[in-house]
Amino acid sequence: MFRDRRVIVVMPAYNAAATLRRTHAEVLAQEGIVDEVIVVDDAGGDDTLAIAATLPKTIAVRHEHNLGYGGNQKTCYRLALERGADIVIMVHPDFQYTPMLIPAMASLIANGVYECVLGSRILGGRALAGGMPLWKYVANRTLTWAENLLLNANLSEYHTGYRAFSRSLLERVPFENNSNGFVFDNQILAQIHWLGYTIAEVSCPTKYFKEASSINFASSCSYGLGCLATGLHYRLARWGLVDDAFFRPKPASAHPPERPVSGPPATPHLEPTLR
Repeated sequence: MFRDRRVIVVMPAYNAAATLRRTHAEVLAQEGIVDEVIVVDDAGGDDTLAIAATLPKTIAVRHEHNLGYGGNQKTCYRLALERGADIVIMVHPDFQYTPMLIPAMASLIANGVYECVLGSRILGGRALAGGMPLWKYVANRTLTWAENLLLNANLSEYHTGYRAFSRSLLERVPFENNSNGFVFDNQILAQIHWLGYTIAEVSCPTKYFKEASSINFASSCSYGLGCLATGLHYRLARWGLVDDAFFRPKPASAHPPERPVSGPPATPHLEPTLR
């Protein structure tokens, strides 16, 4: 608990066996903050699930079939809400983002300052020194400029996978509408901005190394086009030229009526392990 808020860290995993233990250990090292960790193995081919099942304070689940990065996040957020989370923090299990920022991100939400906080690799100006490939940096800056223009926003980046959300925000944002692919990350930020929330950012050190997951050039191009399509959809919807249903908040009936904190996950098509 942090300021009487239940904090759950979610880890969307795919072949993360090499780095999961190290990431998890640093998550739990944030003493007095994290109540539970949820690891969702997206039908990978390594020992991610078996390792996760041995870790303390952890719910380990596995998709029967690969749903993609966005599909994995949907499961993560649904489970976190079912498990009674007040604050949900996504940390990739590949150890690219340091869990040491969890207290700062949780504090901004628990104190009612913001409903969404991003760990930005661009703030601080050391992304390239931290190992971000030059082509990724250029693509990041170019896409971010275009998206800020289309969304009338001012974020330093839209492409970080280190994110924290309040429960009330996840209950409103229609993330189930989103892609099951990588562009999910971009779509959910556009939806949050549509709903009028301010998105906060904290500077996050950049780490690139062999075991850290990274999408290839072809997937990056597809992702970039998807981001631009999302931004264009947002702008046209704001002008009333296309339907805005993609961005509208969930109906009140879609909000979970209870906030359970114990028992096995209720989400179907998963193999749960509670330790």
